[in-house]
Amino acid sequence: MARYALLLLPSANRVYAAAAANLAQAELEILSRRALGGSVGDIGQATIGGVPYITFGAPAVDERGAAYLANLSAGYALFERANGDLLRPVSLTPLDRYDDDLITIQKYQGKTNEQFTKLLLNATLLSSAFAGDLLTRKLTVLDPLCGRGTTLNQALMYGYDAAGIDLDRQDFDAYSAFIKAWLKRKRVKHHVGYDGPVRREGKVIARRLQVSMAATRDAFKSGATQLLDVVNAPTDRAGEFLRPATVDAVVTDAPYGVQHGSRTAAKGRARSPLDLLALSVPAWAPLLRPGGAIGIAWNTLVARREDAARILADAGLEPLQDPPYLSFRHRVDQAIVRDIVIARKPG
Repeated sequence: MARYALLLLPSANRVYAAAAANLAQAELEILSRRALGGSVGDIGQATIGGVPYITFGAPAVDERGAAYLANLSAGYALFERANGDLLRPVSLTPLDRYDDDLITIQKYQGKTNEQFTKLLLNATLLSSAFAGDLLTRKLTVLDPLCGRGTTLNQALMYGYDAAGIDLDRQDFDAYSAFIKAWLKRKRVKHHVGYDGPVRREGKVIARRLQVSMAATRDAFKSGATQLLDVVNAPTDRAGEFLRPATVDAVVTDAPYGVQHGSRTAAKGRARSPLDLLALSVPAWAPLLRPGGAIGIAWNTLVARREDAARILADAGLEPLQDPPYLSFRHRVDQAIVRDIVIARKPG
């Protein structure tokens, strides 16, 4: 059994950095259980040379194991420990298909921390029946409260298809402008298949952007493309724009406001996060393939974990309530203590 030390990625967010080690430990435990056959053990934290690390034991890390470890949200570098605190670097090659400014360049108030977005996506995908396919299969990720697209961009970075729904017209327009400009500026081979209003019975019911893209020209020519599909519409109408059982993971950081509420809500009336989930989860669940997973982050100061889990269970999903799924709670600021709840679709 070899010993390893994972150097944590520095975080510009001081509050998140304080929680990063505990979050990374929980993420690694899920990775070990769901994709590496439980081979990673004795996971802990240590300070080596005055620097914090996540430490663990495992058989010699092979190519597949290194490929999974390379995508940990807080992972910066991996070392094998030899002769005490002597660190031998382990080569890591993450899935990343594009330059990292796809994730980092957008700056706006309320943007979810990029490391947390990656953590939420990883934990959800690893909890699905497709954990063994993360490195080899083009999965489909839906963020049904996508805002300005941080989750969508992380899915694209992994080489997956990405779908998003958001009610806020300004967010939709901002993300649409950003991604089209970014693709042109980076000279990424792409094709805008549709960009405009969606009409039904003579009425505009939504706006939609659909883009096919590929990391290389050869991939684009061969048809090995990724699809980005973003809709400006109420999230509880997701089934009008996406076919049932076509999504591998639903991943979203539920907003702390109420702008995504139902079109049936009284104009201007606030809707609680639990009301939003109760309305929307029954629309999201049918979009999941059997074995797919849904991961939701939310503010526990305004909604209890038990209530969020009950809503998922009522939609026919199986909430995951055992450790390490109960280890993601962390403070964001004085008014927000965030947690993650993940549930799997049977099958």
